[in-house]
Amino acid sequence: MTAVFIILLILILLPAAIGLILAAYSMRIRPQTLEQARRWQAEHYDISWYDRLEKTDYTVRSFDGYILHAQLLHNPRPSGRYIILSHGYTDNRVGSLKYAKMYLDLGFQVIVYDLRGHGENERTFCTYSVRERKDLCALITDSRARFPELKILGLHGESLGSASTLAALRYAPPVDFAVTDCGFAEIASVLRNGLRRMHLPGCLVSLASLGARLLYGVSYQDMRPVDCLKGNRVPVLFIHGEEDDFIPPAHSLALRQADPGYSELCLIPGASHAASILTGPEEYRRAVSAFLRNIAVLPPAAS
Repeated sequence: MTAVFIILLILILLPAAIGLILAAYSMRIRPQTLEQARRWQAEHYDISWYDRLEKTDYTVRSFDGYILHAQLLHNPRPSGRYIILSHGYTDNRVGSLKYAKMYLDLGFQVIVYDLRGHGENERTFCTYSVRERKDLCALITDSRARFPELKILGLHGESLGSASTLAALRYAPPVDFAVTDCGFAEIASVLRNGLRRMHLPGCLVSLASLGARLLYGVSYQDMRPVDCLKGNRVPVLFIHGEEDDFIPPAHSLALRQADPGYSELCLIPGASHAASILTGPEEYRRAVSAFLRNIAVLPPAAS
């Protein structure tokens, strides 16, 4: 009987232990420093304009008291249009510079910030859009109060930032549009894909989800931006690289299908994950500009 009991105990505890280990691994953030991110950006495109730009650093207190570090990039041609850029997993606000120049050229004041657990923020775990969406809502509220000249406010997110942007729409925030680049519809399939790359069975995701619930109070079933689009009325431009094999374009297709409001879709040929604006910069800018004109955020193009 003792041997049977020990075997049963092992059969129960081993999967639980595996789930806890996988959850801790998958939700742990390994963030870049601002300096590391800056070096990467400088190696891949011109950021010399950033040093010449007037900037204001500030912090925002989120829903649970967590402090987010943000920076306003001042546009020398103010127009009352503002955009909040949300970066991807392990990156930081410097990683948003590849989108910032486009919006500056379009007349926007640009707000970049470090997502929870990233950049200069206090270290913590990632909830793949659950807490991050509430942080973004705190930034939206702060922007509306901090900048009295603000007339139009938009959101733009990449990868995790994209998922957080879409998930924030469940709260019907006071924003005028959203641009989302290579976001996931739900995190579970992304993690299964990652396990397959490591030649591990995808079924381990279920154990990890249970582990996440036990460790952090949230499971992967909570990390589903696709469920946050019910009733959405904020216009959305979905952008995705056609060669993205980390978060495949099918995610943006599913998100657009779930969105009941006005939306557009742009697939960038040859682009891998989070590389669309680097692979097809002109096509990217045309898609964003056309979308903003279609929803009357920008004036019509001169004929």
